[in-house]
Amino acid sequence: MPFLLRVELPDVPGSLGRVASAIGEAGADIEAIEIVEHRPDGTAVDDVLLEMAPGAMPDSIVSACNRLDGVRVVWISRYAAGGNLFLDLEAVEELTAHPAEALDRVVDLLPVTFRADWAARVRRVDAPGCHDSTKIVHATGAAPGTVGWFAVDRVARVEQPDDDVNVLCAVPLARTGSGRAEQIVVGRRGGPEFLESELARMGHLVALAVSITRPG
Repeated sequence: MPFLLRVELPDVPGSLGRVASAIGEAGADIEAIEIVEHRPDGTAVDDVLLEMAPGAMPDSIVSACNRLDGVRVVWISRYAAGGNLFLDLEAVEELTAHPAEALDRVVDLLPVTFRADWAARVRRVDAPGCHDSTKIVHATGAAPGTVGWFAVDRVARVEQPDDDVNVLCAVPLARTGSGRAEQIVVGRRGGPEFLESELARMGHLVALAVSITRPG
């Protein structure tokens, strides 16, 4: 059964090897690793795709990693995408291969690239008696039926009132051919929080999709 582990560890040679050994001893095999962030304080954040052996428990992985000096498990959960981690370069290749559909494709690609649960492209609409009403233009299957509008001028973490389940970020789009303001909202159910490095990468991918679809 595939699980995704997000772990914080010292950004020095040998740290990842110690983590890998602890994971193996706790009953899991590492299928793929992606470095998510290098931090100024000398730590790094990695996403590790695991295949759990029969009978192995996520708690044992967490305990084994947390026992290591300077290592902290940020998050662990089942990984529905399975198989592998989808990297930024693969997303770029998908977008450039389908330029006419780039805005819809980037919505589909953001959850698998950033290990999120859903994404939705929403358009702000003016409706009598409604403030910041939205229409969903395109969304992945797991997206909620309604998605709010967020006042952002760049990619940012956001919060939806009365929503204590989803961890959200929003990416503003330049006005589209419709002339209406749009943004892409990405959600993770329960966490982890989107890191600054993830927000920056997400902003670049969305900007690429916009540039590809822009006339001329």
